[in-house]
Amino acid sequence: MRSAGGVLARLRGPHDREHLLDDAQRGVVFALACVLALDAADRTALGALAPALKTEFHIGNGQIGLLASAFSIVGGLVTVPMGILTDRTRRITLIVVSIVIWTAAMGVAAAAASFAVLFAARISLGVVTAAGGPPVTSIVGDAFVPDIRGRVLGWVKSGELVGAALGFLVAGVLLSFFSWRSVFLTLGVLGLLVAFRVAKVKEPPRGGERMPGAGGRELDEPNELEELIEEEDIEPKPELVVHDDLSEAPLSTALGYVIRVRTLMMIIAATATGEFFFAALQVFGVLFLVDAFGLSSSTAALVIPAVGVAGFFGVIAGGRVGDRLISRGVITGRIHVGTWSYFVVSLLFVPVLLASSLAVALPFLFLAGAFLMAPVAPLEAARLDVVHPQLRGRAESARTLARVIAQSSAPLLFGVISEAFGGGADGLRAAFFVFLPFLALSSVLLVLAAREYPREVASVQESVVTEDEA
Repeated sequence: MRSAGGVLARLRGPHDREHLLDDAQRGVVFALACVLALDAADRTALGALAPALKTEFHIGNGQIGLLASAFSIVGGLVTVPMGILTDRTRRITLIVVSIVIWTAAMGVAAAAASFAVLFAARISLGVVTAAGGPPVTSIVGDAFVPDIRGRVLGWVKSGELVGAALGFLVAGVLLSFFSWRSVFLTLGVLGLLVAFRVAKVKEPPRGGERMPGAGGRELDEPNELEELIEEEDIEPKPELVVHDDLSEAPLSTALGYVIRVRTLMMIIAATATGEFFFAALQVFGVLFLVDAFGLSSSTAALVIPAVGVAGFFGVIAGGRVGDRLISRGVITGRIHVGTWSYFVVSLLFVPVLLASSLAVALPFLFLAGAFLMAPVAPLEAARLDVVHPQLRGRAESARTLARVIAQSSAPLLFGVISEAFGGGADGLRAAFFVFLPFLALSSVLLVLAAREYPREVASVQESVVTEDEA
């Protein structure tokens, strides 16, 4: 039967619980959001600095593209060792050290006298791309109960969108009065401030509170998701129940376990498609608006950040809706948010691509931006629900690697396909149509993930964490 506390919590819902976060937990959310904002600000600032860098170093678009992609690729590769370290060391220290390295690299970039030095510095910036993956996700999993992880991740992930806007703003203002070097210096100073703020965050214990009189730890304090699993009498998968210390497990053993978590694998595949589409929109969105609707480049460049604002509201709302569905007794509510969002996006982009005027396309484009970002927080929360705390770093490294591959390949594939269809607005329109069905395929993958999710959540809740870490 449902406990009195469980009934009261279910009636109040996670919205009321949000106000129970103490100052330390709010500080964790803010610090982690700042880490993601730092990385995003650097990405967008580089685009704004491209003309100045081309003039300074006498380089072309190819070299600018190399600067933009090099640190992303390096960041993807670094996520594998970063995932291992996340599961074995203090994550706060790991993030702080990464940001200090990033700040030093930003200083080198500001002082670069040649393209080679600038390129070397940009490669080093990939450490924050990696630090924004496994350590951040793992900390959220241990610092917040499952009931509110969706909304918490919504605020943390919104840091990426805020940072992207900040990058445009910092670069635009400083370039008007100073040189491009001042932008890198300013971001470096912001990096030091973020490192100082993150260092003040207390390292959360892995898996929640200690179990009195037991040899391990409970994975989380009692929560609504656990109550739902018990009420539905859902049996765990025996092969996924863990009673051993996995922090020092070999990478092959850890990855073997992670691969068996089917919910995780299907969510990774589904979200990679969303990342692919979003990356293509970032690169080719302005060009499409210019070619399709006859806008000036400056006007079109204002539309994409406006779509980002819609994405901000989408990522916040998605986390809230996922948590709300769980509070209403829908175990797979978080996955349902992703399922329907990807399906709706695949429909919303059709009128955007077929519209003959911007006035018709714009409302659909804003809605598409919101729904494209809506799955981010609930699906990340769902991944945390099905992965053992001592494996979250390595599991997130696999997800981050898939994300980097999607983001790096999107511009190339979209460019090639659009050229194959004649280039210009018609070519880009055809390329978007080619990949729209893949968003619908993401919905299908998430339907399959929802079938596995309850038993895999039960498996994590049945497990214990045996390692005692300070």
